Amino acid sequence: MKIYIKGIADERLQRPLQLIANLFFEESIVTLGEAEDADITVDLCLSTKEKLQATAILITKDSEKKFKASFEANNIDALSEKEQFKKIKNAVSQVFVKVLQEDTGIIQKWGVLTGIRPTKLLHNKVKAGVIKEVAHQELKDNYLLTDEKIELMQKIVNRQLEVVPDLYDLQNEVSIYIGIPFCPTKCAYCTFPAYAIQGKQGKVDSFLVGLHYEIREMGKWLKEKGIPITTIYFGGGTPTSITAEEMDMLYEEMFESFPDVKNVREITVEAGRPDTITPDKLKVLKKWNIDRISINPQSYSNDTLKAIGRHHSVEETVDKYHLARSMGMNNINMDLIIGLPGEGTKDFQHTLNETEKLMPESLTVHTLSFKRASEMTKNKEKYKVAPRYEIEKMMEMAESWTKQENYHPYYLYRQKNILGNLENVGYSLMGQESIYNIMIMEEVQTIIGIGCGAASKFIDPSTGKITHFANPKDPKSYNEGFKEYTEKKIDILNQLF
Repeated sequence: MKIYIKGIADERLQRPLQLIANLFFEESIVTLGEAEDADITVDLCLSTKEKLQATAILITKDSEKKFKASFEANNIDALSEKEQFKKIKNAVSQVFVKVLQEDTGIIQKWGVLTGIRPTKLLHNKVKAGVIKEVAHQELKDNYLLTDEKIELMQKIVNRQLEVVPDLYDLQNEVSIYIGIPFCPTKCAYCTFPAYAIQGKQGKVDSFLVGLHYEIREMGKWLKEKGIPITTIYFGGGTPTSITAEEMDMLYEEMFESFPDVKNVREITVEAGRPDTITPDKLKVLKKWNIDRISINPQSYSNDTLKAIGRHHSVEETVDKYHLARSMGMNNINMDLIIGLPGEGTKDFQHTLNETEKLMPESLTVHTLSFKRASEMTKNKEKYKVAPRYEIEKMMEMAESWTKQENYHPYYLYRQKNILGNLENVGYSLMGQESIYNIMIMEEVQTIIGIGCGAASKFIDPSTGKITHFANPKDPKSYNEGFKEYTEKKIDILNQLF
């Protein structure tokens, strides 16, 4: 779908308009300026005199139909240049969404939002003392959100503040993410650091040397500064890909190096691939009082698991879940993915039925996203997925089932190129929420990333300004420079604290 935008020359607006077009069309190209053979032409008119005004008129190539939308806001002259541009981008986005909705008949329940953290918008209004009704109306007016999505956001914000009552006062603490970049195999939809562990033991050994070093040095800095840790999260990859002995030494390093680990609110270890779970590894977790893990089915279809590159069976998922439960794992999360290749509502109902037999403490329902660097995106023709209306139906099924089973939504995030322009929602039984998931999504404190591919997000305790820093994704580069990356992160931390 070729879309030509007339009347707008600011190239900074091309990307946000492209992202909006992608919500409506699977393949779209948005061009500012002259374009030949455009399927859709949108005449955009923008004025900032006296008031901010935007209008859009959409004309289709093969029809004489015209759709028109307008937007009006207060004068923006008194705002900074950055804030002016934000207002202009919002105005242009709103009229663009409105005319595309009219043309396609597709209603975007998330309005103009293409970012991943909608609930943060509502948290900011709560912190500013805006009353609920006013906050909700502002979300409608500013972002075209529907009542349905605002209600979901409100439920999540309420739940987060019950789980972490001091959520807005944790800026002087940090959470820790520890990345272990190995998996039995790489899933077709994955873009995380995940290297096949078979035959790579030398690489694992040298990676662990760097990881232990980072933990020691970061722990030393945290102790010197007297900074508490809120949560610790082992991700990847699959952290249980390494041996039980390696896990044991790693957790011992963590307890010796980090300050007051016994009082950390939560420690989570992703054991997402059932084919990495063994009795010996579960014994190690229990030894160190870690009982929050993830065991991720993704689907309860063996054909689907094979198609997406997960070399384990449904039966193994169920067996390892029961094994973990029998060995004292009292807080198990499971991930499900809506829209996997070849799956429709019937398949997803089967997945929900099988999940009901297990009843994990928490459940994250993901909507499949075609991530740019994934195997699935590179070979879309090979991986056929359900149409938009069926994806939406599956999300409705998840919402209904979780409500029926007394799971409550407690965190939410969205991704670009997500099917149906939907969302990923974390549900939990009361009191079983992941505090780390709340921390990383709401950006209330610094998250220090340690290990291969680990991304740090430094948040200034005074201003809230965010600085990003990422360790390299491949083990070789990480092994060659882990001391340098550790020093750089500590330099940033010294500036913040």
